[in-house]
Amino acid sequence: MLERGDMAAKAERVEARLTPVQRRQIEQAAALSGESVSGFMVLAALERAESVVVERATTVVAADYFDALVASLDQPDEAPRLARAARTARRRRRIAAA
Repeated sequence: MLERGDMAAKAERVEARLTPVQRRQIEQAAALSGESVSGFMVLAALERAESVVVERATTVVAADYFDALVASLDQPDEAPRLARAARTARRRRRIAAA
């Protein structure tokens, strides 16, 4: 989530190496936006970060695939070893009732 008006104390720093052309372009854009160069760069980086996270953390699948996936979650799967372990645990009652 973008934090445009974050009033928390800012102690962290990030540095970047720029060509003179890149610096002038960023300075011009910041001036046109009425922001400091630092503020402009932070906001631009946050917008890009949010975009990348949303893009990479989201999986898009076809509707029929999604429906089949959800339906499969409703179907119990056999787990014979787990069932056998549960039966054994019930027979052996390791914790005695007080």
